[in-house]
Amino acid sequence: MHALNKNRPLRRALLASATTVSGIVLLLALKPHTGPTVVTDSVAPAPSSSASAAPEASSGTGGSTKSSGGSTKSTGTRTVTGDTVQTRWGPVQVRITIKNGKITDVTALQYPSDNPRDQEINSYALPQLRGEALSAQSASIDTVSGATYTSQGYQQSLQSALDSAGL
Repeated sequence: MHALNKNRPLRRALLASATTVSGIVLLLALKPHTGPTVVTDSVAPAPSSSASAAPEASSGTGGSTKSSGGSTKSTGTRTVTGDTVQTRWGPVQVRITIKNGKITDVTALQYPSDNPRDQEINSYALPQLRGEALSAQSASIDTVSGATYTSQGYQQSLQSALDSAGL
């Protein structure tokens, strides 16, 4: 006779219970979808504004030594750091370099790198995001497949840096 016949109702109940418990455990193991959130602390804006103020002052003196005139905000080189954006996998923060009103460099200061998988994902995602930002000259960039949370955090930090720079 088969093990789950009518003669063995306890085994059938045990199997049904084990299946139900396994299903519940699998459902509870799924992580809920949460978007990135901006982490704001009172310490971060102060260095960012003083860091952007110092290059403006130096670009102003550089502008006065040049024979051509112009606004100090549109000429010279400035560096602005974006807000730290907390994502599901870790913080993301970028710094932009602006020369003559154009983004000339984007550097990821913070990004998820706690484990080998994070390092693998970001080793291909960050160069793509940098290239997109430089070609778009804005934070309207495509999300890198497989690095959605990092891409969203990168975009938000980039936008905050652009806002701080007045672009």
